[in-house]
Amino acid sequence: MDKQTAGEAVTVVTGASAGIGRSAAIEIAARGMGVVVTYNSRPEGAEETVAMIRDNGGRAAALPLDIGQGETFPKFKSELARVLGDEWGTDKIHALVNNAGFGGGRGFEEMTEEAFDQYYRVLLRGPYFLTQTLLPLIHDGGSIVNTSSSSVRPGGTEAGFSGYAAMKGGLVVASRFLARELSPRGIRVNSIAPGPTRTRISDDAFEKYPEIIAGIAAKTALGRLGEPEDIGKVIAFLVSDDSAWITGQDIQVAGGYEL
Repeated sequence: MDKQTAGEAVTVVTGASAGIGRSAAIEIAARGMGVVVTYNSRPEGAEETVAMIRDNGGRAAALPLDIGQGETFPKFKSELARVLGDEWGTDKIHALVNNAGFGGGRGFEEMTEEAFDQYYRVLLRGPYFLTQTLLPLIHDGGSIVNTSSSSVRPGGTEAGFSGYAAMKGGLVVASRFLARELSPRGIRVNSIAPGPTRTRISDDAFEKYPEIIAGIAAKTALGRLGEPEDIGKVIAFLVSDDSAWITGQDIQVAGGYEL
């Protein structure tokens, strides 16, 4: 297979200006890979991620990307190819982490077609077609990781998340089928399902309403809220060759939330 050596491997992590994406980028870089981090509305956050990686001896670069605007993907692909050549002297990536997205609930009776379409564009259509656009750049034997959600699983049913969970569920199913379709090239496709995690998602809910944390911890087998590092380490494992025999899986990374 046309696989990069560990020293040349580069991973793209979307939505890496904070939270799970930032943690994943840092953990991937710690394994010796280069990282291209993307951002939409927070360029300063992406630059902080790049600086943190470089301060630890890694190599990273940042690029803008709006995952909800598929018409911009060809331009992003061209910019990515330029950065790969300038920074790493390659025209390929080892892995793609589709992490960019947004959270927040909306009750079924209040759901609008516009809001539903936004969930679709960002959480399902965007990752699906970004993967299609970048597929020619992914080395044989590479890895794709899609960020799903524990809300997809039975037991994680909370009022107000039907639209969000429906798109994440679609991403899980698409990941499984892509694992089969891309297997002739040795490309592994997995999804991860974080539980409640201390990130900026849902408009910084955990910072604004710390009183909700105790209730979540009580429903979690390991007795606490998830941290971005908990998820980032698993993503780094899944893009590495240490997970070379894992594909087509949706891996719950939630500390036993609502077991």
